[in-house]
Amino acid sequence: MKYSRNILTACIAAALALGATNVWAQDDPEEETEASEQEADRAELGTLQVTARRVEETIQTVPVSVSGFSADDLRNLQAERLDDLQNAVPNVNIVQGRASASSINAFIRGIGQPDALQTFDPGVGIYVDDVFMSRIQGALMNLYDVERVEVLRGPQGTLYGKNSPGGAIKVVTRTPRYGTEGIAEITAGNYGLLSGNMYLGGAMSDNVSASLAGRVTRRDGYVTDPVTGRDFNDDQSEAVRGKVHFEPSPEFNLTVGLDYTRERNAATLGQQQEPLVSVDLATGDVVPIYIPDGEIFDFRTRTNLEPGQGQDLDHWGLTASWDWMLNNEWTLKGITGYRELETDFWIEFDNTEFSGSEAQVALDQDQFSQELQLHYNNHDNFRGVMGAFFMRENVPSKQLAIADDFLLLAGQPLDFTRTIEDDLETNSYAFFAHGTWRFAPDWSLALGARYSKDEKDYSRTTSTFSDAFPGLEGTFAFEDSGSWSAFTPSASLQYDFDDNRMAYISASRGYKSGGFNGRANAPGDVGDFDPEFVWTYEAGLKATFLDGQLLTNWAVFRSDYEDFQARVAEDIDSFPVLNAGKLRIEGAELEAIAQLPTDTTISAQVGYLDARYREFVDVRFDDADRSDDNVPFSPDWTFRLAAMQNIHLPNGGNLVLGADSAYRDDTWLSVDNQPNLFQDAYWIFNAFARYQTPSRDWEFAAGVRNLTDKVYKIDAQEFSSVANIQGAFFGAPRTWYVSARYNF
Repeated sequence: MKYSRNILTACIAAALALGATNVWAQDDPEEETEASEQEADRAELGTLQVTARRVEETIQTVPVSVSGFSADDLRNLQAERLDDLQNAVPNVNIVQGRASASSINAFIRGIGQPDALQTFDPGVGIYVDDVFMSRIQGALMNLYDVERVEVLRGPQGTLYGKNSPGGAIKVVTRTPRYGTEGIAEITAGNYGLLSGNMYLGGAMSDNVSASLAGRVTRRDGYVTDPVTGRDFNDDQSEAVRGKVHFEPSPEFNLTVGLDYTRERNAATLGQQQEPLVSVDLATGDVVPIYIPDGEIFDFRTRTNLEPGQGQDLDHWGLTASWDWMLNNEWTLKGITGYRELETDFWIEFDNTEFSGSEAQVALDQDQFSQELQLHYNNHDNFRGVMGAFFMRENVPSKQLAIADDFLLLAGQPLDFTRTIEDDLETNSYAFFAHGTWRFAPDWSLALGARYSKDEKDYSRTTSTFSDAFPGLEGTFAFEDSGSWSAFTPSASLQYDFDDNRMAYISASRGYKSGGFNGRANAPGDVGDFDPEFVWTYEAGLKATFLDGQLLTNWAVFRSDYEDFQARVAEDIDSFPVLNAGKLRIEGAELEAIAQLPTDTTISAQVGYLDARYREFVDVRFDDADRSDDNVPFSPDWTFRLAAMQNIHLPNGGNLVLGADSAYRDDTWLSVDNQPNLFQDAYWIFNAFARYQTPSRDWEFAAGVRNLTDKVYKIDAQEFSSVANIQGAFFGAPRTWYVSARYNF
């Protein structure tokens, strides 16, 4: 650990020294002339507009820890999906969810929710055009039609639709403009990659503009069953989005968007990390049926899933947002969203040719949300917003679980099947207000508050079947309902040293609703679990230097996190949810970008996290004290260093070269700290090159991700009480691509 920290310290010092010393000195007149010609190609850093506080502000003036990425930033990150931001934000974990082609596992500053079960609310809010995505299924979206992405770190308990204790990820899609514009792009790469992007937008009349965007991806799987030769972990998807923007008067505008995503993927497989076992009901013996070879995962694994047992997803939504300027000071805004999500997923839990456990999960979710905001701005020293939010969600599902190799009776295998039908209905309400008062020329005070209430009704029926042993058969059903409410205030004090430097302190409270155990198979597991709460205290400094060409953002924070919701395994038929206790999470973050006169951009992101249990009482083991356990998905250090060089060619063309390295410290991937569900510290390296023709109409690019072909775990599935299932899931191996893009 000491060696790793020394590496990080040296890299940070080198990056900052490079940005702050003689690289800005240009005494040669020819170099000065060349630099002035290139100035038009360099944008001032920190000018990206974000809406972290529901109003447009530059990223450097908002007293919030927020990272923002424009469409160009995303291209330079080679970010095709949301999880490609994994290393670009300090203290953030954004990965593909375990055993799923389309779920996201998002943690910010040690707070999140990795379980895709519908009875859990997300710990990090995902928003698309300000509409909350209720499920982490389907949230691993392609970034094919995006204006910007904002990642807000810390509780979002005042201004955002559904309270999120960890933070929020906001995807803002492109609003059509009145000038005609478009792109057409095709990409090919290894693992049979072939994808296409398109965008076309422009005016339909003097006050109506529209756009249409789409993406098609075909990529073979990078995990193979060595016996059958079938590929898994592939990408067979299509997505389309249409938007229409109406502006009948200067006082009113309306934007309507419709999007649809379709996926027909094979299953997502990983590697079983511990011996898979059968249990003999007659003798109590535990019989190993599969022993891992202990070798590094070579992206080959077995499965007993049949052809056609893959992961199908259909996801669509309709969004309408409008702004109505009532007068010079008051504006009324509305955001309406409706979404439907249908999934039919086969999940391989044990990642072997045995039937330790497989499941088919069919989800049919719909949600409707409505938010109203009333904004006030006196154009002097005060602005504020107040509003109301409502969301209704229905999530019926059907599940089929098979474990034919798990149970024995006097040495004879017993077939075993479980069917589940459940339904969750949720109504969420909120009222909020937030205001910023500049009470002195250099001082601003912001205060906010939100009242939230969640009402849930849940029903579950589960039946078990076994032809070989009727004694295993039975049906259990229950219904439950509950409601939870919370008051979540926030406050921040900001001081502006000058136009380029500001400091702030803040305190905010976050909340995540309680719920019901969606894996209750017996009366002992029935019952609700309590909400989560977190208080976060933060101090930050945002500063730009050298005429906006050097940016540094610092933040230190402490979070007191209570009643976190942990799904654990108890015995072969019991999976309780614990409000396990309290955490204290302390940390620091640095984001630095230097744009040099040599047309070189250097950026660094550093995160330090010290997440500790203050209290962890495990009711499964006579209230055992587990406060010395490690907090999952909370590496001590995350670090990224990137460099990008623009080369202006004699023919007027432009060549962009980029490379980055990212470090992630030791990471535990399970609440129960299973030793093999752990990832040692590792580095990832990426690189790309992009050529733009003199007219900028054509662009040709090539890139590689995971250059050294590092094998590393990103998530884990633990059901150790069922056949000792402990499966790890891995990041993609080395991938490369070439692309051609036409801009018009």
